[in-house]
Amino acid sequence: MKFNESSRRSFLKNALALTAAVAVPTIITQSVSGAVRPASKLANAGERVNLACCGIGNRGGEIIRALYDTGLCNIVALCDVDMGAPHTDRILKMFPDAPRFQDFREMFDQMGNQIEAVSVGVPDHSHFPITMLAMSLGKHVYVEKPMARTFNEVQLMMDGAKKYQVVTQMGNQGHSEANYFQFKAWKEAGIIKDVTAITAHMNSPRRWHGWDTGIKNFPAAEPIPETLDWDLWLAAAQHHDYNHDYINGQWRCWYDFGMGALGDWGAHIMDTAHEFLDLGLPYEVDPVMLEGRNKFFFPMSSTLSFKFPERGDMPPVEITWYDGVNNVPQVPDGYGVSELDPNIPPASNGKIQPAKLNPGKIIYSKDLTFKGGSHGSTLSIIPEEKAREMKSQLPEVPKSPSNHFANFLLACKGQETTRSPFEVAGPLSQVFNLGVLAQQLNTKLVFDRETKQITNNKLANELLTGTKPRQEWKEFYKL
Repeated sequence: MKFNESSRRSFLKNALALTAAVAVPTIITQSVSGAVRPASKLANAGERVNLACCGIGNRGGEIIRALYDTGLCNIVALCDVDMGAPHTDRILKMFPDAPRFQDFREMFDQMGNQIEAVSVGVPDHSHFPITMLAMSLGKHVYVEKPMARTFNEVQLMMDGAKKYQVVTQMGNQGHSEANYFQFKAWKEAGIIKDVTAITAHMNSPRRWHGWDTGIKNFPAAEPIPETLDWDLWLAAAQHHDYNHDYINGQWRCWYDFGMGALGDWGAHIMDTAHEFLDLGLPYEVDPVMLEGRNKFFFPMSSTLSFKFPERGDMPPVEITWYDGVNNVPQVPDGYGVSELDPNIPPASNGKIQPAKLNPGKIIYSKDLTFKGGSHGSTLSIIPEEKAREMKSQLPEVPKSPSNHFANFLLACKGQETTRSPFEVAGPLSQVFNLGVLAQQLNTKLVFDRETKQITNNKLANELLTGTKPRQEWKEFYKL
């Protein structure tokens, strides 16, 4: 299905006209298809949420199945730019009667009145337009991590969530599991306090490892698959000739489309520390070490330092991020075994490969040291002798009332509050945006937390907004 030029202009004109009207849940607005409906409507308590799904293969398909398995939603529409490709087959067979679209704009134009919420499981560079349009039409949004590829896009998404008063959730699913409730309980009980340093590490192989870092150009053009709308896949990104090394997860490798290891795993490793230690945005980001750096795709190894100031009575914190197979951080005496959360979903190209140190973090406070994995993995006090000494002082940790997917849908029904809404996930994602800029430019960034500007590098500051979107996508930045 193609969204022709006249339809596109008419659709976006109507969508832009709604932005001033759809400001609170009780306002009645007119959809692009002409019907009158309430904006930001919460689903009735006894009803399933009518969910439209953008991105139905690979990770997008996993999200759809997890949302549907809660028993809390109806799948009312499926949308994918590569509709009919082999990786979309499983979802198409699961929901054979759901209307199918290649263009999310056409989906909203035709079915806006039938959609209450949207899942966005597409490449990082396409999170923004789908999410912004959905929110402007009063739809609740579940979007994969990280929220968006650029600092400014994340800011606009946070602002849009406030403006349109919709339910939002970023897909760092461990934020609804044991680690979330444990960190919160231990922080409130004073077990976690006076944290000064965090080591965050992800040393498993990445897709681009082994590539030629001396490349001079982007990959050569290849024939576009018949099922794929390549121009729509690019969305707001600048034009690139099609190559298979851009799609089906390979987009994570490239600065133009993805966020590398930091954006992919940081939200599963740093999330609870970032929220419950009230870290916000860093004042300095320093690329301590970049191995195999080039201007096209991410380094083979990176060590990044993020410095955060005092917050109330909490001391300054430095987070040091390590990625790369051989860039394994030192661990403290008594560290013990590195555990791997069994609930981590496999990567789209197979299972997580063993590493010298499984993905996770080490948290250093004035009196205690903690180790933890990624996703929902809980923290342990190290060494074991200290853990046994502290056992009687540890508070009871409540169990999660809902997983991340049910939490989102229950929030759409007004029964819970999301645990990773844009107001929480946005600043975390912006930490990653800044880290990627430091990787890309190989320079220290000095950041003003009040003005949200980079003060020591003009180019880096300009790149907070990224490259200019292609002409037909500019309207999405005004929603």
